Amino acid sequence: MITTWFCGRLTAVFLKIKNGESEMKKNISIELFEKIIFSICDDTTTQNQEGWTKGNPLWGHCAVISLLAQDIFGGELLRGDLTKISGFEHMRSHYWNLLPDGTEMDFTRSQFGEYPPNLLREIRRRDYVLSYPETAKRYKEIVRRFYEHIKKLT
Repeated sequence: MITTWFCGRLTAVFLKIKNGESEMKKNISIELFEKIIFSICDDTTTQNQEGWTKGNPLWGHCAVISLLAQDIFGGELLRGDLTKISGFEHMRSHYWNLLPDGTEMDFTRSQFGEYPPNLLREIRRRDYVLSYPETAKRYKEIVRRFYEHIKKLT
């Protein structure tokens, strides 16, 4: 296990490597998390390369960013079905987080110009989201980049 300590609002980050998988642990502020994700997402980690642009770096990252946020902040993964929402059908689904205190946080909300109306939510298990090999691959890369970014802050 690698433990890194920081000063200020960021108190600690723990990275445990087991069988090639990374697991982030707590104590990163939401503000810092939101800043970092903008710099670690790109066209190689998006689910939809055709829609991704430098001006919209979180496009197609909802599943992997929600998984990373769950690693750090805990809580549940929420999924909304977009297939029946006019103008959003092509996106199929959207993921965001339900934090342990009951707050819903959508860290990739900015990918939408207008947020999907009447988005019904359902809880999805982590293993379900990671059962898609491409999602698992993108998630591992996002975790690696996140940790590398945190290391640079020390």
